[in-house]
This record gives sequence, C-alpha cells and structure tokens, in this order.
Amino acid sequence: MSQAAGPFSGRLSGWFSGVSKAAVEVLPIRTWSADEGRGAPARASMLGVDQALVWVTVALLAWGLVMVYSASVAMPDNPRFANYTHTYFLSRHALWLVMGFVAALLAFQVPMKVWEKCAPWLFVGSLVLLIAVLIPHVGKVVYGARRWIALGPLSFQPSELAKFAVLLYAADYMVRKMEVKERFFRAVLPMGVAVGLVGALLLAEPDMGAFMVIAVIAMGILFLGGVNARMFFLIAAVLVGAFSMMIAASPWRRERIFAYLDPWSEHNALGKGYQLSHSLIAIGRGEIFGVGLGGSVEKLHWLPEAHTDFLLAVIGEEFGLIGVLLVIGLFLWMTRRMMHIGRQAIALDRVFPGLVAQGVGIWMGFQAFINMGVNLGALPTKGLTLPLMSYGGSAVLMNLVTIAVVLRIDYENKVLMRGGRV
Repeated sequence: MSQAAGPFSGRLSGWFSGVSKAAVEVLPIRTWSADEGRGAPARASMLGVDQALVWVTVALLAWGLVMVYSASVAMPDNPRFANYTHTYFLSRHALWLVMGFVAALLAFQVPMKVWEKCAPWLFVGSLVLLIAVLIPHVGKVVYGARRWIALGPLSFQPSELAKFAVLLYAADYMVRKMEVKERFFRAVLPMGVAVGLVGALLLAEPDMGAFMVIAVIAMGILFLGGVNARMFFLIAAVLVGAFSMMIAASPWRRERIFAYLDPWSEHNALGKGYQLSHSLIAIGRGEIFGVGLGGSVEKLHWLPEAHTDFLLAVIGEEFGLIGVLLVIGLFLWMTRRMMHIGRQAIALDRVFPGLVAQGVGIWMGFQAFINMGVNLGALPTKGLTLPLMSYGGSAVLMNLVTIAVVLRIDYENKVLMRGGRV
C-alpha cells in the first residue's frame, strides 16, 4: 500500500473495509494484453461500477421518495400550507431527483484528474456563493435563517456545494502537502484557516450543522492523509472547544441542550424539546413492526419538519424497529463500501481519488449518524437532513453527485486493475 496515505489511513480504513493489508498488497492487477484495448483509456460505462452501491443508493432514494410523500401528504390541511396541494412536496422532491440523476451522470463522466485540477476553483466558487447568500435580496430567508438562493421556483443551498468543495479541496491539499504533513504550521494551519473561513460564513447564516459536517470531513481527510495522531487530537480538541464556545455564547443553542437533557419537562415539552418529544413518541408508537405505511399519527401536524429533519421518526412509526434498523444497516454498508473503494484507490497509488472516496464515506456516515441520533434522542436537536432520503432538493442533488464521483473512482480502479489507463 502506498506510504503516502500515512500510517493511520490503512488501520482506520481497514476497520470499514474488512480487507486485510496483505490482500490489498496483492491486488489482482493483471498485465496489459492486446484484448484490453492496447492500453487506451476506456470510456466511462455504468457497467463497470459497483452495482451493489448503485442499488443501495436507488433503494434509499426510492424509500425516501415514498416517505416524503407519506410525511407531507397531510400538510395542506394546515392553514399555513393551505395553498399547497397534497402532492406538492412529492412532485418537487421527484423533480430534484431527476435533476440529481442528470447531474450524477454528468459527474460520472468527469475523470478524477479533472476534479483534482478544479478543486481549488470549486472551493473559491463555493466561498463566493456563501458570501452571496448573505446579501439581502439575494439570499432567501426561511425561519430566520438566510441559507438559500432562489432560482425561479426552486432554491439552492450553497452550504451543500461547500461540503463537496471542501472535500475535494482537502484531498487535493493533502496530496500537495504530503512532504510537510508532519509540520503543523505548514500543513495543518492553512487548511484550518480555510475551514474557519467557510465556518464563519456558515455561522453568519446561521448553519452550525453544515459547519460541523464540513469540519469533520476536513479533519477526517487530514487524518487519513497521514497527519500524525498528536496533531489530529489537537485539531479535535480545538474543534470541540470552538463548538462548545459557540453553544455557550448562544442562548437559543443552550436552550436546545437543556431541552435535550430533559425533553419531557413542562417547559421543554412545549418549547425547544417539542420536536424531540414528539419524535420519541412517534418511534415509540411504531414498536417492533410499525403501524403500517401511511398510518403515522405524529405526521398529522404534531411533529414539525416530519418530511425533512425528522423523516426517520416517521419511518420508525410506520415501519417500527425493523425499518429503523434497515435504514441504519444500509447507511453502514454504504459508508463501509466507500471506505473500501478509497482504500483500493490508495493501494493503486491514487491518493487524491482515495481520499475523496473516503471523504464522501465520512460525509454520508457522519451526517446520517447525527440525523439518526437526533431522531432517537441520543443527540441534541440539529437541523441536518437524512442523506438521500429527506426532502431537500440541493442536498439530494449534491448527494447524488458525490456518489457518482465515488462510482467514477471505483470505475477507474477497475480499469487500472484490468491493465488499462485513465
């Protein structure tokens, strides 16, 4: 395995991949033969990618589409949504899925060399959009937060693009800084400044949830890229301290923490703990096998944001413990598979694609973990959607683009192992 990825990359990735180090060192790379196109680059084809990853993604998307409809079908009965049809959220979610599939097909055709060259420019572009969303009459305000840019009847959330841009930039940065990765001021500090700049813009919206995801993505890529353990734990301590200070300095964030600790108190149950308490009621009603698809009571104007942040609670009520465990299992398998694809790329001396694939695995796994923890009452309430499943157009679109990039990495790995070139 390439030493460029650092001593900890193989160990951490191995926990997810389930493939021994020896197995990676003897990857079945065959020599070139005349039957394999005489070494010419092969055209990207969906037949050459991980079919299981494709079908797991499709299953999550299809299940999410059904659940978005189930969770939102009764919303027009609320006077606040009286102008909406019963299929309003379903049709918009389906439209974003179609656009996401088109964007994913286009992203799959882009070689990883091109993504590596474009990484710094994509990062700069995401910063421009994060600044633009803060400008009055450009950024759209919803529930007191300015996070969206209106695009006609649709809205785009720049923070979702920023996650992808930071992921690519961090992977490219580590490849460029491999020789000085043991020096804090030359390797880690510049990346910390870049993430801090993105974080400052996100907190101005405010969107602390997106900042947490971006910080974890960047920190994970630095660790997998070979930053030593002392620097890694130093970065982790700084991040924990920074987020603790943000919570301590914000009264409404403190209230969320107190509500999380005691959601059933009279004050919290009708205040900051309202969503959490009704999420727990929904999951409790589902018991083992659920009340059946469409049978949720909590989605009938009791559980706010049931089609976005608290979709898992509706799944728990309608499909029970079995449904929740199935969702957890699908995301766990997806994360593990992405880490394995990244490890395989690094074994082929393709450090940038390998770090990108593992970064996407960290993104999907961590955001799903936070969303599930919030729905189950294991973590304080945070506004993060369940990847691929929750209603949220730009989030689903960027999720599909990132998965397409992972599939491209897997495709290029297989081309190289067949003796071709990319």
